[in-house]
Amino acid sequence: MASSAQAPNLNESNERPIVISPRETHNATVIFMHGLGQRAEYWVTILQRVVDRLQGIKWILPQAPAGPLGSSYQWRGLDAGRPSWFDITELPPCNCHDEAGIASSVATIENLLTREVRGGTEPNRIIVAGFGQGAALSLVTALTTLHELGGVASLSGWIPQPTRQVSSAILLSPGVFNSSFVITEQAMLQLEPSLPVFWAHGLADVEVPLSYAEDGTAFLRDGLNIPESNIVFKTYDGLQHDINDTELDDFAAWLLHTLA
Repeated sequence: MASSAQAPNLNESNERPIVISPRETHNATVIFMHGLGQRAEYWVTILQRVVDRLQGIKWILPQAPAGPLGSSYQWRGLDAGRPSWFDITELPPCNCHDEAGIASSVATIENLLTREVRGGTEPNRIIVAGFGQGAALSLVTALTTLHELGGVASLSGWIPQPTRQVSSAILLSPGVFNSSFVITEQAMLQLEPSLPVFWAHGLADVEVPLSYAEDGTAFLRDGLNIPESNIVFKTYDGLQHDINDTELDDFAAWLLHTLA
């Protein structure tokens, strides 16, 4: 789950997002980001279990660009064309994140959000979600966007450390932005304490250990003052860095409740 020292630029990806159209009247949109090294189409079949239960939702599955991988251990020597949203140097993820890569990826998801809003979808009817590195991207996007989103879902994800530093600084000093970490040219954190959060994690995950999930949800609760009642935290016995039917059912139930 790592990429290269050179930040991937999402603008270099010419692939259009996969769109799963709603079967009924469109009433909400989910933008779902795949994990590191994956293809967006990989999730079409997996998410079908959720799609079948929410037939008024439009699903948008963007594709990260392929880039060389520069992990110091696990990924070294593998092919140099694995998709990545941003660079990390090791697993479990360290705090030395690729800030330029994160900024580029957030900007691309922001473009999708803006397009949906301009198309008539209210921001509070849009959910950002993802798996692994895509979950990290969804969390960063939800914590930095100016849109008041309907919620964010993290499946086996984490919150990159630079995002926490910025969010804490702005929470303590509204209007003050730490320019040492620029997410986009207009970056500022939209702290929305009513933001619904779904966080699911496998107890046997060694790539992104459970401690990252516990730490991330604690930061949302204690650092950003998101009420505990707004955070649904689910864990799964024996589940590694993967997803299972129980988790998908929990995700679907959360979506149904959040978008009711």
